[in-house]
Amino acid sequence: MSRTGALATRWLGVGLAACLAVTTIALWLTGRLALYVNPDSAWFAIGMAVVALVGSVATFALPLGAEADHGHDHEHGHAPAPALARREAFAHADHAHADAADAHDHDAHEHLAARPRLTPAGIAAFSGGLIASGAVVAVLLTPPAALSAELAVSRDVGAPPLFVGADVITLAASGDTSKFGIGDWAAVFAHATNPETFDGKPVTLTGFITPGQDGATFDLTRLVITHCVIDAQTARLPISANGAAPATGQWVTVTGTVRSSGDGALEVRADQVATIDQPTDPYEY
Repeated sequence: MSRTGALATRWLGVGLAACLAVTTIALWLTGRLALYVNPDSAWFAIGMAVVALVGSVATFALPLGAEADHGHDHEHGHAPAPALARREAFAHADHAHADAADAHDHDAHEHLAARPRLTPAGIAAFSGGLIASGAVVAVLLTPPAALSAELAVSRDVGAPPLFVGADVITLAASGDTSKFGIGDWAAVFAHATNPETFDGKPVTLTGFITPGQDGATFDLTRLVITHCVIDAQTARLPISANGAAPATGQWVTVTGTVRSSGDGALEVRADQVATIDQPTDPYEY
């Protein structure tokens, strides 16, 4: 394997892994890992990052290009690699010539034997490596940021939330709801069979503004994460308030009361809508 090929192989393996590991550890040290991973699962991400970084450092004990040997010793009876075998066979093939082979013929055969072959597998490997490298470089250069309101709206497919169970609805009907978030109440609004049970419940909720549906002044929205941002789900509550709605994407704290409308639906009647900056932890879990 050439030096360039060995460097490319090492970059696509331990190089990319080390970059992602360092990024994960840096996010954890700066308190921004929660922008990507549920804090309850952060220990796993951090542990794997440390393991990957230690393994990457350990690879420097291997000579450059050693990963291509695969433990074979070609000088002791083992067959050469398929690509090398083909090149050797081609370079030493006994082609029929009218004249005896001369130095020019020998040089031409050596040149053809050494020329790399363009194959679909090689093209796929190069393309995959280029995409992977671009993704990792983008991660390194892009500052950490929460998912946007536009993305939250695009992920909302109108289906009931899936991140809570029946116990949340039972608790909302008879227990303390002071710690309920938008995700909890969104599940209650979607699955409650007796909406009047929740009429009059006080709420204080923080989220960002999205366009209102079904006659609501606006929807109060939050992204709810189970493990990481890849599985983020959109939770939204209809808010009825006096006056115009704040701009889409603006973070607010709504203080009000859950009310049951005449058609059996639930909404939050807002007594106060206070604009705020984006919280340090913008998700619910």
